[in-house]
Amino acid sequence: MPSLNYIPQISVTSVFDILVVAFLVYEFLKLIKGTRAIAMLAAVVILALAFWIAHLEALKTVDWLITTLLPYAIFALIVVFGAEIRRALARLGQKLSTGRSGAFNGTDSYEDIVLAANHFSQTVTGALIVIEREIGLRTFIESGVPLDAFLSFDLLVTIFRPSAPLHDGAVIVQKGRIAAAACFLPLSMNPLLSTQFGTRHRAAIGITEETDAISVVVSEENGSISIAVGGQIERDITVEYLRERLSEVLRRYVPAATLPTIMADHELPSDGPVVERERPSHNQDLADGAER
Repeated sequence: MPSLNYIPQISVTSVFDILVVAFLVYEFLKLIKGTRAIAMLAAVVILALAFWIAHLEALKTVDWLITTLLPYAIFALIVVFGAEIRRALARLGQKLSTGRSGAFNGTDSYEDIVLAANHFSQTVTGALIVIEREIGLRTFIESGVPLDAFLSFDLLVTIFRPSAPLHDGAVIVQKGRIAAAACFLPLSMNPLLSTQFGTRHRAAIGITEETDAISVVVSEENGSISIAVGGQIERDITVEYLRERLSEVLRRYVPAATLPTIMADHELPSDGPVVERERPSHNQDLADGAER
């Protein structure tokens, strides 16, 4: 009969060690939750159990195979979970970086982005604007057409005009300047989002999954405005909420501004100063011509 007098001694270091390992496992599982890495992780666990059983049953050939391939399994896991590892390291670096408060400084402004989103929503024009923060987006900037132009409402409207050659793809804003347009972004691999969103919205979510960037996207179907941060997207938001959300995420105060509205001919005043009406898009011209 085993003795009950022996009680293993657990030191403070051992408890701390266990807590650290538990925290790492929890963060890893939370990181890959809802992604395709869950299925790959399940397959890896099943293979590990099968190899362990083969080792216990003294299957010499299988045991030799495991011993030979085990050193390469680490590299295989790095390749399989490469995206998740990059995302985890990016988030860790973001948490450790406390000296910076975002990519915008005191002289920069993203009010033009809010005004442009309002314009795109009213004209039902598809648009995708990505704001760089701590993690650089050089790889994605190089995939598009370099501009390095001052951020302005007029330039954003010109880029995303349906007849413009740069309207497809994303505009990347870097330190208050438009770094590039027509950029290619990684699509979100979350299986729950593949049937709910189109390519533009999945790209807006995908870039925020791999980096700490902020995406502002306007639907070309109904003109709804959405914002994506940290792999999560908020849909059908108002322009006022977009301004507040950008102010909160970028940690800058944005004064409220009067948003321009597009007025129809019958809404113009009969007397008084004439208000210039914005030129409709090409799609609206076709729609008006069909109605007439």
